Amino acid sequence: MTFQKEVFFPEIAHWLYNYFISIGFSETASKYFNMLSLFIGMLLIISIVDFIIRKILIKAFTAFAKKTTTTFDDFMVTNKVPLNVAHIVPLLLAKEFMPTVLVDFKYVDSLAEKVLHVFSIILTLWIVRSLLNTLKSYFKTLPHLKDKPIDSYIQVFMIFAWVIGLTSALAIVTGFPFIKFITTLGAASAVVILIFKDTILGFVASIQVSINDMVRIGDWITFEKYGADGDVTEINLATVKVRNFDNTTTTIPTYALISDSFKNWRSMVNSDGRRIKRALIIKQKSIKYLTKEDIERLKGIELIAAYLEKRENDIETYNKANNINKELAINGRNLTNIGVFRKYVESYVASHSAINKNMMLMARHLPPTAQGIPLEVYAFSSDRRWENYEYIMADIFDHLLAAVPYFELELFELPDNSVHNTHLSSLH
Repeated sequence: MTFQKEVFFPEIAHWLYNYFISIGFSETASKYFNMLSLFIGMLLIISIVDFIIRKILIKAFTAFAKKTTTTFDDFMVTNKVPLNVAHIVPLLLAKEFMPTVLVDFKYVDSLAEKVLHVFSIILTLWIVRSLLNTLKSYFKTLPHLKDKPIDSYIQVFMIFAWVIGLTSALAIVTGFPFIKFITTLGAASAVVILIFKDTILGFVASIQVSINDMVRIGDWITFEKYGADGDVTEINLATVKVRNFDNTTTTIPTYALISDSFKNWRSMVNSDGRRIKRALIIKQKSIKYLTKEDIERLKGIELIAAYLEKRENDIETYNKANNINKELAINGRNLTNIGVFRKYVESYVASHSAINKNMMLMARHLPPTAQGIPLEVYAFSSDRRWENYEYIMADIFDHLLAAVPYFELELFELPDNSVHNTHLSSLH
């Protein structure tokens, strides 16, 4: 592949050469000094032209961007599109001047032409990258696109652009036709796939994540395998960045979103409430049947007074109708302190102003454990904001923890040193 061009300025090409010959330089020295002088002159002209065009284009783009309402042209200025476009004219001038500068060095001229062609490809890639970064920044300002993995798509286009650009550059340097070079490269596709394995996996994953709407920018996700618990700030071809709630950043491989399990809290954020699911562990030995005196005392608690009145009448009617011997409390139907407390918990949570009454609400027993009987509150706060949610849950359990002794129940906790010391003291 050759790039020989005609000399456009023959009278200039040898003007200095003839001058150097006339003042006594050898023919070889005259050629080198002629080439060096013309090269310096070309660089000077190109630098001046490049400076002028850059100033004109940047000022023109900036002034135009200020007058328009769209932000697209502002992003073009920010991503240096005018600056990169300004280099086109100096590059074209260099291509025109180079045959004149190297008129006596045909081999070097051929190499210089190849270098300029390669630089043309690089400049094209810079311009393409600037335009793609402009599109990325602009798309992120659009409401219907700001939560989409735009970075992944831009990176895919850039990868294709770089592959085509580098392939073209190598074809120019080696002298092979582009099609033939691509065909040769295809034979090494297995190696290419191995090298770009993570990129290919990331590309496929980003498409699946987008199509299935698994993750959006701004989603709160929890990914225990990678220690991530926070908001997604960036989704690109290779990684997903999560800003954790402790202000650290976790980077997750994009393909891990489809190969591993993670939790996305988006549906909770978009719902009408945030779940409260926490249990009080009641000591089993503190559970008992309630006596008439106990029931009368508990009727003083307003939230369950009507419930106790009704339940007491129902139980008494049943036991009399079935001639139940109540000398033993275990006979017939009875009220228990944990059952009444469970009703109180349910009534208290239902009356709380911050609880969504239209969603699931209950107080339930969980299977007994070695520590005791878990009495769980299952409800939804109407405020989904984290700090408010924590405050609501703490407010509810502050009250319930203080209410436990009123029902002659005890909560489980591991013994501390004071318990052991008291026990040892009693032995002595």
